Amino acid sequence: MISTRLRVLYGAATTVVLAVIYLPLMLVVLNSFNTSKTFAWPPTGYTVDWWSRAFHSDGVRHALLVSVEVALLATLVSLVLGTLAALGLQRGRFFGRTAVSLLIILPIALPGIVTGVALNNMFQSVLGLRLGFLTIVIAHATFCIVTVFNNVQARLRRLGGSLTEASADLGASPLMTFRLVTFPLLRSALLAGALLAFALSFDEIVVTTFTAGARDQTLPIWIFANLFRPNQAPVVNAVAAFLVVVSIVPIWLAQRLSGSDDPVR
Repeated sequence: MISTRLRVLYGAATTVVLAVIYLPLMLVVLNSFNTSKTFAWPPTGYTVDWWSRAFHSDGVRHALLVSVEVALLATLVSLVLGTLAALGLQRGRFFGRTAVSLLIILPIALPGIVTGVALNNMFQSVLGLRLGFLTIVIAHATFCIVTVFNNVQARLRRLGGSLTEASADLGASPLMTFRLVTFPLLRSALLAGALLAFALSFDEIVVTTFTAGARDQTLPIWIFANLFRPNQAPVVNAVAAFLVVVSIVPIWLAQRLSGSDDPVR
C-alpha cells in the first residue's frame, strides 16, 4: 500500500509537471482571443478577429493544405512499409534481425536537425533531387514508419502465431491468411499507428526546414516564418491554438484504439 504522504508527493509532482507542459499552451489559446497585439497581461479584451484573419489568410490556407497532403502521403507510405517490416521481423528468424529492428526505430530517436542535414545532403548532393514536396514526404516517412512499425509489432507479439498456424493447417494460403485472419486483427493497431504518424508529420518543423523547397511551406514553417512579424503575431497565436486542438484529436483516438481493444479473446 502507498502511504498518504507518498501519494500526496506523487500528486504534487504530477500537478507541477502538467502545469509546466500545459499552462504555456493555454496561454497561446488565450492570446489568440486577446485584443492586444502585444499580448498584454491580463488581456485588455477578447476578440475573434485574429481567428477570422487566420481563416481568410491565403498563406495559412496554402500551408494547411500542404501539411495535410504531406501528412496523408507520409502516413500512407508508413502504413505499407511499417507493416511489411513488422511482419517480416516478427514472423521471420534470420541473422541480424535485432540490428534491423534497431535501424528501423533509430530515425525517431535521432535529433531532428541531424536527420534534416543528412537527408538534405542525400537529396541534393547524392541523388541530385530538387528540394520540394516529394522530398518533404520522403523525409517525414522516414520517422513516421516507426510509429506504425511499433504498433503493428506490439500487436503481433500479443497475437502470437497460433492463429496463422491454424489457418495454414486448414489449407489457407499466406495471402488468404493475411486477408482473413491477420489484417482484421491488426486493423485497430494500423489505425492507431496511422493517426500517430499523421500527427507526427503534421507538426514536424525541424526536418521539414532542411528538406522543403522555397515554394513548399507547411503550417509549422509558416508559423515560424511569421512569428516575429508584429502584425502577424496575433494571427500566429490563432493558428497555433488551432494546431493544439488538431493535434489532440489523433493522439486521443490512437490512445483509445491502442489501449481499449484486445484482439485476443
